[in-house]
Amino acid sequence: MMASHSDTLVVFFGATAGANGGKLGSDEREIILLVWQIVDLREKKVGKLHRCLVKPDTFELTEQCKEETGLTLEEVAKAEPLDKVLQQFQQSVSSELKCFGRSSYTLCVNSPLVIRQALHPEASKKNLVLPECFYSFVDAKKEFHKCCPNSGPVQKLTLSSMLECILFCHAYNHKISCVEIVNYKFDSGTCSKTEPVNSETVIRARGLPWQSSDQDIARFFKGLNIAKGGVALCLNNQGRRNGEALVRFINSEHRDLALERHKHHMGSRYIEVYKATGEEFLKIAGGTSNEVAQFLSKENQVIIRMRGLPFTATPQEVLSFLGPDSPVTDGAEGLLFVKYPDGRPTGDAFVLFSCEEYAQNALKKHKQILGKRYIELFRSTAAEVQQVLNRYLSTPLISTLPPSPVMPLPMLATQPFLPASSTVRDCVRLRGLPYTAGIEDILEFMAEHTVDIKPHGVHMVLNQQGRPSGDAFIQMKSADKAFMVSQKCHKKTMKDRYVEVFQCSTEEMSIVLMGGTLNRSGLSPPPCKLPCLSPPTAYTAFPTPPALLPEPHLYMNMNMNYTAYYPSPPVSPSTVGYFAAPPGSVAAAPGALVRMQGLPYNAGVKDILSFFQGYQYAPDDYSGVVQMSEQARSLIQPKEWLCL
Repeated sequence: MMASHSDTLVVFFGATAGANGGKLGSDEREIILLVWQIVDLREKKVGKLHRCLVKPDTFELTEQCKEETGLTLEEVAKAEPLDKVLQQFQQSVSSELKCFGRSSYTLCVNSPLVIRQALHPEASKKNLVLPECFYSFVDAKKEFHKCCPNSGPVQKLTLSSMLECILFCHAYNHKISCVEIVNYKFDSGTCSKTEPVNSETVIRARGLPWQSSDQDIARFFKGLNIAKGGVALCLNNQGRRNGEALVRFINSEHRDLALERHKHHMGSRYIEVYKATGEEFLKIAGGTSNEVAQFLSKENQVIIRMRGLPFTATPQEVLSFLGPDSPVTDGAEGLLFVKYPDGRPTGDAFVLFSCEEYAQNALKKHKQILGKRYIELFRSTAAEVQQVLNRYLSTPLISTLPPSPVMPLPMLATQPFLPASSTVRDCVRLRGLPYTAGIEDILEFMAEHTVDIKPHGVHMVLNQQGRPSGDAFIQMKSADKAFMVSQKCHKKTMKDRYVEVFQCSTEEMSIVLMGGTLNRSGLSPPPCKLPCLSPPTAYTAFPTPPALLPEPHLYMNMNMNYTAYYPSPPVSPSTVGYFAAPPGSVAAAPGALVRMQGLPYNAGVKDILSFFQGYQYAPDDYSGVVQMSEQARSLIQPKEWLCL
């Protein structure tokens, strides 16, 4: 039975096992009570008041809930689950409508929270299909303001008093028109860089599983209306998803409700939700490419991203790889190969499928071999297509020199809020953190010692893939405070893991970031300086700024784990690369270096020199050939450099 505009209202109310009122749904608690009553506006009749308890999956009621609802755990435990109660609701309303001689009705609520923040999110988590009547409703407060525009605030008015006013106005031909809609699904689409985006409609979601699609994010915000194409997944410097997304809602009211879902869960992970700006959204989702616009112009398509394609792969080879079980929309027209501005392939491509079934068949080929390379496949979005194309198209035709695997650390002095090097042991190192731990978890872990942390003094350390390394450094207000924390918190548990806590100085912190070790037995320096790979006299043209150089004897270990630094709020999380060219490694005169890309993995120095037979190259010791180690190969695209 469709719920539509009519002269019959079904007044609907709900309560959860936790916060209610203006905070309903903000704590993710389940619904435990549904109440409804039919009101015939034309005949001014009121039906029976129905009150049904709902059995939650988790048997726990807050004291606030018990006080406000008067319910006990024993009563709730005897009730029917949500899906059964919703069936009772439909049957009850249908039966009473027949008695009133009506065939349709409009759902009316005292607050949209019961629909948008409680019912839809819970149904989405439990994979329940809600009746169609819950996708449109009337907010009694908004309708009351329309009837009585001079009434002022309605906080102290009851639902019954507002309905009486609406009934009275209806007698004078007032028609209910403030019907709110809940979108059935999220519509993907494109966004132009010139499109105005209101900053009051944008949020940033952080902590997403890396394989999350735009539909998964829309499901997390179920009940709130996301603008068309309003989900933009963020990528890191390597072009991989970093667990963040920018989401644009249809108005500020829905954005504010989205902020109430801070630390709600997507599966087993909690998601952080913060305010963002329209400029940030356009930077990620905005596009100008006509090729992309044409590719994304096909409606209702599922997008799959392919990564790691051979540079020589043709459209026909990709179609054959996907096979007949996953036909691409319009054949080769449904493929978009990502290229550099000069036309060189990047190894990435996007594919369109007309339905979910075809996309699922394609995803089964994840990490299967095409040519001599395994191919990664995962869900993608229109915004990600724009972002990847924007990134590669902005790449300079003559790229800058790549980082060398042996280099000094430019310390931490180039970023705001980075600690100055000092021997005062007013810091602590946390080792063995859960990979899911965030700054809030660290603050909770340190308990009463949190007040002794310096402003912006919590620093997460990321590994070379941009993921948490399990380490963090905390700046305390004094060495005594740091010592106290190391004594009180050492081997204290965080999320079922014990965490080691060591007192240290910012100087020791820098040494650890360069490959040294720090434990309760003391500090071990990193490996000694490795020999230069090329004659040092050839590289005086590009001196390294003195402010960025560490102590002369401190060089990074090639097996170093740390490459990024994650400052605490209010600074936005940022990636600080520690790979910088060492003195006398690659800073040759302009035109003295060539880059070789796409070499066989088993190619050696002799193979490279044979390839350049007839050319004059570096000295006979072959020190001009810089080859990546196997570990470096696993982290960045294989590249070799030759001094000619």
